Amino acid sequence: MDNKILVTRSSMPSLDEYVEEIRPIWESHWLTNMGAKHKQLQAELEGCLGVPHVALYTNGHLALENAIAALNLPEGGEVITTPFTFASTTHAIVRNGLVPVFCDVNDKDYTMDVTKIESLITDRTVAIVPVHVYGNICDVEEINRIAKKYGLKVIYDAAHAFAVKYKGVSTACFGDASMFSFHATKVFNTIEGGAVCFKDDSWVQLLNDQKNFGIHGPESVCFVGGNAKMNEFQAAMGICNLRHLNEEIAKRKKVVERYRERLSDVEGIKLSAIQENVESNYAYFPVVFDGYKFTRNEIFEMLSKQGITARKYFYPLTNSFECYRNYPTAGAEKTPVAQHLALRVLTLPLYADLSLEDVDRICDVILGQKD
Repeated sequence: MDNKILVTRSSMPSLDEYVEEIRPIWESHWLTNMGAKHKQLQAELEGCLGVPHVALYTNGHLALENAIAALNLPEGGEVITTPFTFASTTHAIVRNGLVPVFCDVNDKDYTMDVTKIESLITDRTVAIVPVHVYGNICDVEEINRIAKKYGLKVIYDAAHAFAVKYKGVSTACFGDASMFSFHATKVFNTIEGGAVCFKDDSWVQLLNDQKNFGIHGPESVCFVGGNAKMNEFQAAMGICNLRHLNEEIAKRKKVVERYRERLSDVEGIKLSAIQENVESNYAYFPVVFDGYKFTRNEIFEMLSKQGITARKYFYPLTNSFECYRNYPTAGAEKTPVAQHLALRVLTLPLYADLSLEDVDRICDVILGQKD
């Protein structure tokens, strides 16, 4: 369909701008292995996010996996996390030989319910991996208090929260580290990509070892590392997109404001709470259909028939995945708020270039004003 609306559309610079950015790559033939573009983007992100160190990765999953590995946690240790997330979060924990312990979320901003964390802590608990969701950020102050009280490490899955600030401080600055995804669908993208943001100087070499085979020189390999380097073309895309970040967020804000104008105060439709002291990136627009005249699945089909793609994000919960069913805290029934949301939430199309006319078209379908 010519008028099809996808759930998202990647932000990109003009072709001319990108060509100019990659032109030096043709001249140098330096395509990867942390060349000039990689170093430039790293420095620009450190400045933009106000964090001492940024390690760039080829994707967000490997960034999270490496960040958890950098903690050197004991095998079999328990990590408190949330099932209301993408598969990557839980996989990164398990692939590090750790055991996920699933904490429910709250029903206001859909992040980890901090009132339930302490009841899940045992003598085997070693860390917390909370998830900022839809651009909403976790209660970082309470999580920090709990972590200090029990001597736990904290790695934030901040895949949805790039450029978000709490009380003027970037989400990159919380916990022992924060991971960002720069996937094509995100507010800021490097085509594929990701980053770990951290303060500990000793992690600079450690994360470099992890993502570059532990190579210290032409004849020196000091660490059993893997390969997760961001290449120069990804970095160049990031450099370009970073120039336009504020403009892109401003455009997304207008889309979100129109959605809120059309869908607020409608019985049976619940919108995510606007967080206090938070500068949003307007990453996603989740709508919970709870007691509405149409169910979530009916809305999904109605939109689909009009060529509009929405997403049941996140469904199913990771604690109901087949691969995790044997874990002690697995089972969606053990996280009832997350399960309630997962069965009712739909993320609507949202991207910088989405027209307000198309937002109205989407809302007309949801409100039953268009067959």
